[in-house]
Amino acid sequence: MPRGRYSLHDPHDRTPLGEEHFQCATGPSGWRYVSQLTAPSGDRAGSVDLTLDGLGRPLRLELTTPHWQVRGAALDGVTWVRADPAGEQAQEGNAPAHAFTGASPAFLVATARLLRPAPGAPATRVRLVAFAPPVLAPRTLDQAWALVDSEAHATDSGPLTVDHYRVDDLETGERHSVHIAGDVVLAAPGIELEDLESPPSTFD
Repeated sequence: MPRGRYSLHDPHDRTPLGEEHFQCATGPSGWRYVSQLTAPSGDRAGSVDLTLDGLGRPLRLELTTPHWQVRGAALDGVTWVRADPAGEQAQEGNAPAHAFTGASPAFLVATARLLRPAPGAPATRVRLVAFAPPVLAPRTLDQAWALVDSEAHATDSGPLTVDHYRVDDLETGERHSVHIAGDVVLAAPGIELEDLESPPSTFD
């Protein structure tokens, strides 16, 4: 069960956005990721709880920030409820999308798991609903993912395969790279892996 810490920053000017302390695990029915977020001040900034089924679809999503929370799942596309902590401003939403995305590295692992592109194959298009902190307002976006290459690296616990993905934002034309080993993001825009207590899990 990997457990560790990501540092988060603005990908454009590198302004620190805080840290995400996480743990995740694969199982017979899929994958679960839970994390606690802290602001640069050290104050609690929210949490992430994401469970995928064996095909990479979101069985359950729960995001929180100090003033908002979102619960969602894959249902008739994707369905979610966004509310204040007291539940007084609850709004339900639905979109013909494949999955969710957001600031957490968990969503990069989830999208890669959902698409599973083959090396050298044409990019796979995916429609996602994004929730951006701190207000977690939903936004639908389209991306294209391609697996550029996979490389095995020697480690003390055995070979570690690192997948290099190219991700295109189909609205803005922006392109960036994401490097993932198993269920851990090694590098991506705005994300740095600072600490990892055990090797990444591998998916069957």
